[in-house]
Amino acid sequence: MHLMALGMFLFQVPTLAYDELQRKTDWRFARSARVGARDAVQFLGTGDEKISMSGAVYAEITDGRVSIDQLREMADQGEALPLVDGSGTVFGNFVIEAIDERHVALMADGRPLRIDFAIDLLRVDDPAPANNAETAA
Repeated sequence: MHLMALGMFLFQVPTLAYDELQRKTDWRFARSARVGARDAVQFLGTGDEKISMSGAVYAEITDGRVSIDQLREMADQGEALPLVDGSGTVFGNFVIEAIDERHVALMADGRPLRIDFAIDLLRVDDPAPANNAETAA
């Protein structure tokens, strides 16, 4: 069983099991100042949706550097990937916006006993089907 999948990458104990997930969604409003009253607001639509995952991996369980490097390679591609949790809930398409890692308790050869990590994802619009692009042209 896995916690979450980003594209084909599975967040689970053998790879990266996160301890915490934070999801933030913004909505946009235009504001217009009014004398003697609160600002008038007009809803403009959905803003950013971001998901942050953080956790730690231990050398006794897995080599977290391999999994983090795999995520870095995915981020280098700049592609939107579907994000699905272990129960099948689809969150939408996300890009990897940032990866933060911290090596803790280094062994004599420089390998860490623990790697703390954080991954920031940004939701993007679903890619348009190819046939819609052709009809718009």
